[in-house]
Amino acid sequence: MVQQRIVPNIWCVGTAAEAGEFYAAALPDTTSEIESRYPETDLLPFQEPLAGKPLTVAVSVAGYRLTLVNAGDEFSPNRSISLMLNFDPLNYAGGAIAARAQLDATWAALADGGEVLMPLGEYPFSARYGWVADRFGVNWQVMLTDPTGDPRPFVIPSLLFGAAAQNRAREAIDFYTRVFPGAAPGVRVPYGEPTGPATADALMFGEFRIGDQWFAAMDSGVTQDESFTCGVSLEVQCRDQGEIDRLWDALSAVPEAEQCGWLADRFGVSWQIVPENMGELMARPDAFAHMLQMKKLVIADF
Repeated sequence: MVQQRIVPNIWCVGTAAEAGEFYAAALPDTTSEIESRYPETDLLPFQEPLAGKPLTVAVSVAGYRLTLVNAGDEFSPNRSISLMLNFDPLNYAGGAIAARAQLDATWAALADGGEVLMPLGEYPFSARYGWVADRFGVNWQVMLTDPTGDPRPFVIPSLLFGAAAQNRAREAIDFYTRVFPGAAPGVRVPYGEPTGPATADALMFGEFRIGDQWFAAMDSGVTQDESFTCGVSLEVQCRDQGEIDRLWDALSAVPEAEQCGWLADRFGVSWQIVPENMGELMARPDAFAHMLQMKKLVIADF
């Protein structure tokens, strides 16, 4: 079993419980449960309408964890971070036919009420692929995997470098694999010739591994205004204060973005650097009020 220490967090505008139920029905082998609630008191003014309502909803997609975070309308997911679903025929008793059928059913569910960005069909890199933003704005890429290639997990977060971060996917892979222990780059496929805003050596597709978790990174081949925001953040569960301090110092590049364990790195990607026993710490008296006073989380101050 792969240890998942980095958990994608999805910003929801008061819809986390509803979204969790939607994903439990739309995605294969998926469950959802309310994990924590806002306290009734000691909230910031903009949080007061959420008093007592779900704060986080835990979603498990074939054992891969996502966290849905209830908040206001300040942010929303966009295409800069999508979730790639790899339907590998080797994982289905019926082979490619069964994998394709499951992919098509998942696509239909995600596309219902959503926006299709790349139609489901055959592409040079996959016999069956599509990109859709679902009814909650979360972006998904579904792909029929070539079973002769190296195996990859079912869920892979994919970072799209466009707008202010255009053509920086290669730099980002090198940076993240230096910052995180046990990390390594994977396949890199450059465009080879200028394509829209992408330069010849920009990455049409790249990947890297942090521990046992895989991530994709690519440069946009079309001009776009959307870039990384808090709409999708990456939560890193740290073993101790020393690891929190080291990752915070290495990653944080936007001082004004620092709040309650959140930071933005040099590319604009949002991270949450938290203790792995966060649930236990938040159960302490007045823990929520204490956390609101912090930028970097300090375990002793809970």
